[in-house]
Amino acid sequence: MRIGVLGGGQLGLMLAEAGEPLGLDFRFLDPSPEAPAGRLRAHEVASFDDHAAIDRFAREIDLATFEFENVGAESLERLARAVPLRPGVESLRMKQDRLVEKEFLVACGIEVPRFASIETEGDLRPAIAKVAVPAILKTRRFGYDGKGQAVIADAASLESAWRALGGAPCILEARIDFAREVSALLVRGLDGETRGWSLVENLHRGGILRRSIAPAPRTSPAIASLAGEWTARLAERLDHVGVLALELFETRDGRLLANEFAPRVHNSGHWTIEGARTSQFENHLRAIAGMPLGSTESAGHGVMINLIGETPDLHDLLAVERTAVHLYGKSPRPGRKLGHVTVVGASPREIEASVERLESLVDAARIAG
Repeated sequence: MRIGVLGGGQLGLMLAEAGEPLGLDFRFLDPSPEAPAGRLRAHEVASFDDHAAIDRFAREIDLATFEFENVGAESLERLARAVPLRPGVESLRMKQDRLVEKEFLVACGIEVPRFASIETEGDLRPAIAKVAVPAILKTRRFGYDGKGQAVIADAASLESAWRALGGAPCILEARIDFAREVSALLVRGLDGETRGWSLVENLHRGGILRRSIAPAPRTSPAIASLAGEWTARLAERLDHVGVLALELFETRDGRLLANEFAPRVHNSGHWTIEGARTSQFENHLRAIAGMPLGSTESAGHGVMINLIGETPDLHDLLAVERTAVHLYGKSPRPGRKLGHVTVVGASPREIEASVERLESLVDAARIAG
């Protein structure tokens, strides 16, 4: 079976790595000639809006999936008419507009922070009255890893922030004083079966994920159950096939609020490669290909650390006990995800020294860069 992947970034690279033992073949379509997945499999360099390229791509594959969310709906629908597309167009359509996404989460009975839509300058005053400050202003489309957003500290700064974002349609969201950020990941098969991994605790800086801990420490059964219930409900309403991640805030009074979802394999699930019986990448492929799902049971306690902007010396990374290194083959650039490292052990205490050593190496590389 040959699977076509829209997007050839590190997620596509890891999908191909997971699919090789299953006998799967891959083709990638990505506008960048340096896309990491092109190191492993055939890679067509073309815009996602190039319909002739989409048609050629469809003729070479048996089914399609995506690892990049900013693909036009017309191209997705064109591809879906030619081959099975899993997840479907609906999962991506709901994700591509932050206002549509928030409204859909609410319709699913999932709690979210207060929000308001801003289409024109006339919407600024009503939005700040509804949401209050502090708040976060986000463009409705084409934003990720902290891009396309601004922190609003007071009402007077909203207009200038909106103009700095180009006066584009935006959503204003209440800024949550949360205790921590967590994410729930599950995989849903063609037959509707769902299996979820352990809840993950995440640390972000500058809008970019820096570290994930799994299973999330100090998690009550009620919180874990609610996160899993919401994610399963979301997947069912979308008739989603494959991996789906729901990013959440856990508030200081023990509530959960959904921030956003990702209808694909997700950075906070990278720990599953070494830390779970079946990784998110393998299970995504099993699901979209109609294969039996694999166990999502944890193989231990894991910590995943992203390598952003600069990479420590490889020799130093490999010298850290219980560490698995994944480099994406990207050239260094501020804010760019260049790879990740994962440490897995039988207990948090067993991996504590390794995590501290890795953190010091990452910090040193950042300062030197």
